[in-house]
Amino acid sequence: MSAPSVIPVIAIDGPSASGKGTVAQRVAHVLGYHYLDSGAIYRIAALAALQRGINWQDETALVHMVHDLDIRFSQGEIYLNGAIITEAIRTEEISRGASEVAVHPALRRALLSLQQGFRQLPGLVADGRDMATVVFPDAQTKIFLTASAEIRAERRYKQLMEKGIHANLAEILQDLQARDARDSQRSAAPLLQSANARLLETSQLSIDQAVQAILEYSRSDNQFL
Repeated sequence: MSAPSVIPVIAIDGPSASGKGTVAQRVAHVLGYHYLDSGAIYRIAALAALQRGINWQDETALVHMVHDLDIRFSQGEIYLNGAIITEAIRTEEISRGASEVAVHPALRRALLSLQQGFRQLPGLVADGRDMATVVFPDAQTKIFLTASAEIRAERRYKQLMEKGIHANLAEILQDLQARDARDSQRSAAPLLQSANARLLETSQLSIDQAVQAILEYSRSDNQFL
């Protein structure tokens, strides 16, 4: 069960590499809200499966596995069973794994209550694929944040190069397009814009501009700011 709806939620959905994570964190910081990176939950599941030799296609084994995971977010770090995995879950391999494990309906159900538990006062900013449609359908503010696949690939490429990680732009674009297809076509909570969510296209927007737009939307939705 989620917390009472009087606790405000800003739900931000969108495709991979759309920038929603960076934007959501900044919005949460400005408002003093809690932050949920739902994508990290699935990345953690993919990493844990890899560590335990569990195939990402084995839905039954994945569901049994997640009940044993000790996941904690603290001071900008992500912990799995006491070990810091903040950087380990950001590799391209784990990104693909997260998209693959996320297609399993039983796994999504197993992780639902965990995500809803982040809804605490004074409020929550949650980003992912189904925050507005499934996890927090009563969120006061719903945003679908996106950008063209080409722009998203360029952003991901620059991020990797800045970290000293070799990357191929064409391969990144192809991978993003494949992920978009998986995320939008899966049977369980497919990636789609909620009927009452605002579309925020960021191909031509800076991060600061996107943050400001969401803050203005939240104010107009009469959240407790």
